[in-house]
Amino acid sequence: MLGFALALLLVYCSGGAEEEVVSADHRFRNLGDSATYVGMTSCQSCHGNVHQSYVKTGMGRSFAKAHQANSAADWAGHQSIFDTASQYYYLPFARDSQLYVLEYRLGPEGDTTHKRLEQISYIIGSGHHTNSHLINRNGYVYQAPVTYYTQDGRWDLAPGFEDGHNSRFDRLIAHECLTCHNHLPKAAEGGLNKYLEMPEGIECERCHGPGSIHVKEKLAGLMVDTSKHIDYSIVNPRHLSRELQMDLCQRCHLQGVAVLNPGKSFYDFKPGMPLSSVMQVFLPRFSNSDKRFIMASQADRLRLSPCYLKSEELSCISCHNPHHDVKSRTENRYNESCLGCHAPTAPNFCSVEPAKRLEKQDDCVSCHMPRSGSIDIPHVTITDHNISKATARSAMALTQEETEEVAAFLGLACLSKDSPSNLDMARGYLALYDKFMGQSAVLDSARYYLDQEKEENELQRQTKIHLLFAAGRYTALEELALQAKAAEEKDAWTAYRLGEACYRQQNWAKALPFFSQAVALLPYHLDFREKLGVCYARLGQTASAEQLFQEVLLEDRKRPLTYANLGFIAAQKGDLKRANYFYDKALDLDPLQESAIFNKAALSVRAGNKAAAKALLERLAGHAKAAAALKALE
Repeated sequence: MLGFALALLLVYCSGGAEEEVVSADHRFRNLGDSATYVGMTSCQSCHGNVHQSYVKTGMGRSFAKAHQANSAADWAGHQSIFDTASQYYYLPFARDSQLYVLEYRLGPEGDTTHKRLEQISYIIGSGHHTNSHLINRNGYVYQAPVTYYTQDGRWDLAPGFEDGHNSRFDRLIAHECLTCHNHLPKAAEGGLNKYLEMPEGIECERCHGPGSIHVKEKLAGLMVDTSKHIDYSIVNPRHLSRELQMDLCQRCHLQGVAVLNPGKSFYDFKPGMPLSSVMQVFLPRFSNSDKRFIMASQADRLRLSPCYLKSEELSCISCHNPHHDVKSRTENRYNESCLGCHAPTAPNFCSVEPAKRLEKQDDCVSCHMPRSGSIDIPHVTITDHNISKATARSAMALTQEETEEVAAFLGLACLSKDSPSNLDMARGYLALYDKFMGQSAVLDSARYYLDQEKEENELQRQTKIHLLFAAGRYTALEELALQAKAAEEKDAWTAYRLGEACYRQQNWAKALPFFSQAVALLPYHLDFREKLGVCYARLGQTASAEQLFQEVLLEDRKRPLTYANLGFIAAQKGDLKRANYFYDKALDLDPLQESAIFNKAALSVRAGNKAAAKALLERLAGHAKAAAALKALE
């Protein structure tokens, strides 16, 4: 079966034709490093009418501070959401115009056994389909576990939190997310989800590029008659090649598996650049991908369309005017674009009988681009951008259940370039494994491509370490760590993986310098600091461990594991009162925090309170270690 899948994968991903090289359009001077972002208010002074309509679009309303006026949701506070897998309830509500979500659990008698209140900081999503919600803790941004689905008018768990994957208030919102759902936030250097400044909504320069050169020239009176000439001080997407237009749109309207090129960040892409110069984007293909697709796949679906393949000009902006809301039929060209090629006078213009066409008001889109559910976002319907006669023959919208049907995984397609390298493909499969499909067959494919890579370089070495770590081959990784110098590692995740492998092998002394290097490279990734502290504790260096844990809490005071670790250190010192204080802090935030439960239960037994220990351990129903501890208490 695996050989068959690989054979399909090779055909799928290697590309048979010679690759067409797409270069950046350097005619536009704002692609250079000297051009800087100036903000939308600078654009507004000259382009007031465009600004007025744009801020009403989905992109203009993509991100906002949490306030009822910016929300499409029902905040009356009577729609509790129950997660059957974790047994948590969530109640979103408003109080004095501030937005909150209350997490709680109920005991067997219906009594409340846990409560945690979090204030919502930001609303993400325009409300066309959803409003999701973010929490800012000292600049660290996390996703709340609840989303409002506007098409159904209902609250539910946020996408990806269902089916036992509820990460509660700890899902990091990293740069990849915010550089599409918002304008470019100012991120803290050396972090994954810490931000110093947060804009509100996608701005003009995301599609036009940095505006400093353009603004400076216009203020100096250097005007260009754009009815006759192209103004190269700033990108106008209409003057880009079709491939570069598509790259601009699919930077965000193709939510695949994105893998950054070495030395690049999600902030580096600018309009007019080929997307492949910054990142490679992959999409898994399934046996029913003709009807099974993710929400943000418009660019991929359009590229599959016969209309796109037979036209040299059709692109996103053939139909969409980004300055106006997608629902505006007067400012967007939907059927008009169809009629540009398909003349109504042609004998084979439309095979549908006139009476049925009249029912649809001769609307090409409703038949040839039917609405469907998506496989990654529940409770939404989206327009399928694969324009074809085949979709017209089955134009009934697919239900959520139909889009979730079991299908065979065929392989990973690289959509950012025609002929990805073996190393590209290996990195793509590893990213797929980490983010979406943690299956051994995915690692087999990553290993296959990495074995084909003949050139040995630092990126190949880092990818090999990534693969060994994902496969749990810690002995092999420890051997690599013994040959390496931690201070010379330039990639934080590589340093961390080598350190974690040594830690798993109980070689804490060797793990320590690799964890230290990971922290030096990503000082605001708190998990790395936490692990360094744990390693110090293992080595008996409790003062260093305690200092690191306290530093973590100064950054984010709502980390249950950090409190549990401080409790452990306090208990080691014999300060049982302080240990219980820290364990209680951990359990207030996470009533199922395992370290806090086991260690506090041990302290309870030590104090002669077996009933308290039993009550704690019973929280971990189905946990083998807890079951053994409970049996020992009998």
